[in-house]
Amino acid sequence: MDTRDPTMHDRRRRLPAALLATLALSLPAASQTAKPGPETLLYIDLATHAMPGMPDMGGLGKLAMGMFGGGRNNNAYGMAKHPAMPGQYMDVTLRNALNPGAPAADAVPPGLRLGNSLPLLAPRPAKQEPVERGLPQFDGRPPDAAARILVYWGCGAEVRPGQPKVFEVSSKDGKVTVSGSLDGRYAPDRDPRTGPDAALWPNEKDRRSVPDGASIAGEHRITGERVPESLKFALGEAQDFMPKIALERSGDAAAGIALRWQPVKHARGYFLHAMGMQGDALVLWSSSETADAGMGLVDYLPNATVDKWIREKVLLAPATTACTIPKGIFAGQDGAQGAMGGMLQMIAYGPETHLAWPPKPEDPKAPWDPEWNVRVRTKSTAMAMLGMDFGAMQGRDDATGEAEAPRQDKPSAKKLLKGMLGL
Repeated sequence: MDTRDPTMHDRRRRLPAALLATLALSLPAASQTAKPGPETLLYIDLATHAMPGMPDMGGLGKLAMGMFGGGRNNNAYGMAKHPAMPGQYMDVTLRNALNPGAPAADAVPPGLRLGNSLPLLAPRPAKQEPVERGLPQFDGRPPDAAARILVYWGCGAEVRPGQPKVFEVSSKDGKVTVSGSLDGRYAPDRDPRTGPDAALWPNEKDRRSVPDGASIAGEHRITGERVPESLKFALGEAQDFMPKIALERSGDAAAGIALRWQPVKHARGYFLHAMGMQGDALVLWSSSETADAGMGLVDYLPNATVDKWIREKVLLAPATTACTIPKGIFAGQDGAQGAMGGMLQMIAYGPETHLAWPPKPEDPKAPWDPEWNVRVRTKSTAMAMLGMDFGAMQGRDDATGEAEAPRQDKPSAKKLLKGMLGL
C-alpha cells in the first residue's frame, strides 16, 4: 500500500535529478534491494449514509431511492465513495498482478446477507462516444462573468473576528481578475485504480445493494485463478459498517443553527461542512478552528492524518457531540431565513485497517515479503438541508428548553418528498 505523505511526494518530485541520483547512491544496500510490495492487493471501502429529515416512508421511500439510483438492484461501484441515498455501501477492488483483471470471488460471512460469495469482475471498457461536428466555435477567451465566495469557519453562535475570507473572480473582455484565495486541506487521493486490470464489486453481473443492518464482520476468502491460496482473513467489529449519524438541530439561520449528535461508535473524529447562498454570494462554512474552506475533507482519511488534523484543530475530536453554525451567515436579506436550499455535510471518520500475510515481523531488520495486503476503510456520513427540521430537538426552545408551538410555514420532509414525486 502506498501510505506516503502526498506533500512529501510532491516535494521529492521537485528535487533535481542529480540530487536524486546522489541520494540513491548513498542509501544502504538493504534499502536498494528492498522487494516491492505484495503482488495481490484487496481494497474494501465501507460507507454508511444518513439523510436526517428524510425518514423511512415504506413504499414511498423505496420509490424515491429507485429514482435517485439507490434501488435494491441499482447499486454501482463507487457509491461507497459518494453515497446518494441513506443506507450501507461497499466497494471491493482486487488488484492481482499475478493475473490482472481475471474474475474472482469473495466468500463473505452470512451477516452480510448477500449469499455465500460476491463475484469480482473487471469493468467493461468505456464506450467511445462519437464527436459531434459543427460545434460552436469560441475565440478562447472566457465569457464575462463574476463570482463571490464568503468563507466562514469554527463552531459557535458568533461570527469570529476576521471573518469572512472573501474570494472573488471575474472576467471582463477576456481578462480574468482574482482576489483572495480558497486555501484548504484535501483528503489525499488514495482510491484504488479501477481499470481493466482490476476486479470489482458491485458490477454489471451483481448490482445488489447491501441491506440495512448487514455486517461484514467474520471470515472472508478470495478465490480465483492465480489468487494466492493464503488470501483469507477475518474482520472484526472495528472493521464493520459504522452506525448512522443521529444528527439533531435547533435554532435557525438568523440566530444560529445548533447541531448535536450521538457519539458514533468507532469514530476517530468528525468534520462538518455547509454551503448556501447569501444574496449573490456563495457561502462556505466548516467546523474547523482554522481558516479552511473544507471542501475536500468529506472523504476517507488515514488514521495518522485524522490524528494529526485533530491536533491541528481542523477536525473535531471523537468526544465532540455538538457544533453551532454561526448566526446570520446563511440568512437572507434583513436576517430572514434563507438557508432552505443550503446543504450540510457531516462525516465521522472510521478506522482504517491493513492486514497482510505473512504478518509484518516485529524485528524491523527481519526480511518481509508479504503475499497480499488487505485495506479496509470505514466512514459514516450525513447530508441534510439547512432549513429543514430534521432532529428530535426541532420542537424545543433553545433558551428555555420548553416545547414550541408547531411551525406551520415549513413543510415536513414527507410532504416535501411527496411534492417532488408529484404524489
